[in-house]
Amino acid sequence: MELTFFGVRGSTPCDGPEFARFGGNTSCVVVEAAGHPPVILDLGTGLRSYGSAVEAAREDPAAVEPYRASVLLTHLHWDHVQGLPFFAPLFRADATVEVFGPHHDDGPLAELFAGLMCPPYFPIRPDDLAADLRFTDVGDDTFDAGDAKVTSRRVPHTGPTLGFRVELAGRRIAYLPDHGPDCHAGAASAIAPAVLELCDGVDLLIHDAQYTPEEYEERPTWGHSTIDYALHVAQESGARSLALFHHDPAHSDDALDALVDQAVDRARRLDIPSVFAAHDSQRVTFEPVHAASGSPIRGLP
Repeated sequence: MELTFFGVRGSTPCDGPEFARFGGNTSCVVVEAAGHPPVILDLGTGLRSYGSAVEAAREDPAAVEPYRASVLLTHLHWDHVQGLPFFAPLFRADATVEVFGPHHDDGPLAELFAGLMCPPYFPIRPDDLAADLRFTDVGDDTFDAGDAKVTSRRVPHTGPTLGFRVELAGRRIAYLPDHGPDCHAGAASAIAPAVLELCDGVDLLIHDAQYTPEEYEERPTWGHSTIDYALHVAQESGARSLALFHHDPAHSDDALDALVDQAVDRARRLDIPSVFAAHDSQRVTFEPVHAASGSPIRGLP
């Protein structure tokens, strides 16, 4: 099984030489395994790059299978949905994409996307896309996304937001890109029970790590985490690897390098086996669970 980070930023895409190594696209991660439809985590601007890769592979005459994919959408903030109309496979009539996203009291997911993607804000609507694009509302559920078993749980953020646990090819991944401490529990370090359930013993935890402690003190209600809190979640849940994710658009490559150095030092003291900051185009390969030798996960720093 392989996992590729196509977008790792939060809030808004960013560009410039100071972001060259970690990248400036917003949240989009793709999980792939041979013989299984891909699972796409969020629809940020990184989705465009993934779509370009899909179309390039289809130019191979042997790649004749219709495109099928499932999307696990954490929430509807701009940085998690902007890539949808730029996803090239959606302009093919043989493509089928099902989006699983959070239930809203404001209406079904399909209606909310129709209001988000329409003139005068955007020139076309979801119904104008050639592909079979489906929307399914979920909450605290367990369901199949292609061949993957998915657990979704509501997590603390601003507005209806889901975290996901994905189990595929014998591997377990938790994805919580927009999540902050459960402040309603009375302590800034409190972890919501649903979060621990999603992250329990996973091979890889992809977790919000947007703020420094000083930044968090200025924005405690914005629904994001510090790196220390991400480490706390990884330690309490027994995650084997932690990917720091949803990097603040104000954090340059050099700033992230310094933050990662601090995180690695803290992880050693907390007995967390592996921690790294995800970057655009990074690919992580999970060896088969029955492999007799070698590292179980490749592609980590």
